[in-house]
Amino acid sequence: MKLANKNYIMNKIIYGIILLCVISVSISTKAKMKATEHIDKIVLGAGCFWGVEKEYALIPGVIDVVSGYADGTGVEPNYKAITEPENKNNPNNHAEVVEITFNKNEIPVDDLIRHFFENHDPTQLNRQGNDVGTQYRSIILTTNKTQEETAKQILADYQLLLSEAGYGDIKTKIKSLDEFYPAEDYHQDYLVKNPNGYCPIHATGIKFNAEKIVKVDNSLLLEGKNIIVIEAENYCPYCEKFKEDVAGAYQGTIPLTFKLANELNGLDIKTPTWATPTILFLDNGTEVFAHQGYMASEEFYQALGVFKLGESEAYTVAFNEGTDAKFCKQYEIFKDTPDGVFVDKLSGAALFDTDDRFDSKSGWLSFTKPVDGAVYELADNSYGMQRIEIRSTSSKIHLGHVFNDGPNGQPRYCINATVLEFKQRESL
Repeated sequence: MKLANKNYIMNKIIYGIILLCVISVSISTKAKMKATEHIDKIVLGAGCFWGVEKEYALIPGVIDVVSGYADGTGVEPNYKAITEPENKNNPNNHAEVVEITFNKNEIPVDDLIRHFFENHDPTQLNRQGNDVGTQYRSIILTTNKTQEETAKQILADYQLLLSEAGYGDIKTKIKSLDEFYPAEDYHQDYLVKNPNGYCPIHATGIKFNAEKIVKVDNSLLLEGKNIIVIEAENYCPYCEKFKEDVAGAYQGTIPLTFKLANELNGLDIKTPTWATPTILFLDNGTEVFAHQGYMASEEFYQALGVFKLGESEAYTVAFNEGTDAKFCKQYEIFKDTPDGVFVDKLSGAALFDTDDRFDSKSGWLSFTKPVDGAVYELADNSYGMQRIEIRSTSSKIHLGHVFNDGPNGQPRYCINATVLEFKQRESL
């Protein structure tokens, strides 16, 4: 076994470095991470772009809104040109539009398009209220085929609602975006800078039929430690890989739950959920730290070690190859436990069976063999000795050493109690 008198200050430094590495995510790391990103764009024109920009900027899941010009030919894409008298009725004039960047994992494009129809009068041609001209036309400029098909279906649905209410035909054009031109700086966030600016909403007041809202009960996540994995509503290859490589085999005592980004109500989450998977480590419903993107098994268990073990003797043993003190408290608890299995404190994987336990009088738990496939061996030449280190196959944490002085010529697996948990046979 390793010497028990580890340098305390060195362990503190190492622990701090690992903690910082786990919880810090730099911009460059985000750019390189393996994750499914759910960022999309759509361009909408519903009259004066000042008001439209402000509306969409307030919607959860919308990342950015930029006022600009689009869908014109032969006219310069700037405010002076599109407002020239000769362009007031020019069908080739640019429209005042907003480019919306959104996280489709948080808000689907369907919701944005429904909001579009509900918050202006799409039956008006080349105007919204007192704003008259082709630059104020109602238009949806899509960036992919799915958006186009969705917009056409929602337009048809809304036309039925408008017709029932006595309104005329929808004049909204649905086209593929050619190019978007950002407007001048003074148009960006105009109503934020000028709260009394003129830009009324000319909505019809007709709403889509309200869909039943399913409230997600997260009350169990408000107590104790929990791990949440944000996955995608649609296919997410890195979510599936995380399930296959990590979550599928995880049996730890800290619950691990998969959720969609819109199912986090009542939880205190700080990390953006635009990438899936995003792994959140919560304590009493509050995010302690998180990781955006795929986590390999070893990386996940390093983070879990910080989260579950903290700055403890168990952490020092597991990740710094430390050693329990002889006859430590956990050893005294485990040395006479009834029939059952000792499991990895992080992964929950079975490591050693009480059937193979014996009293070596050494002050550490001793076994003649591990559970098949549960551990692996490494050469350990530290401290001027030649020994064989034992690590957990599932989490890669340090467990102890194996010696050749067990009973009846069998091995002696000398294992630290602090990195184990115990499960009685009937609970397995």
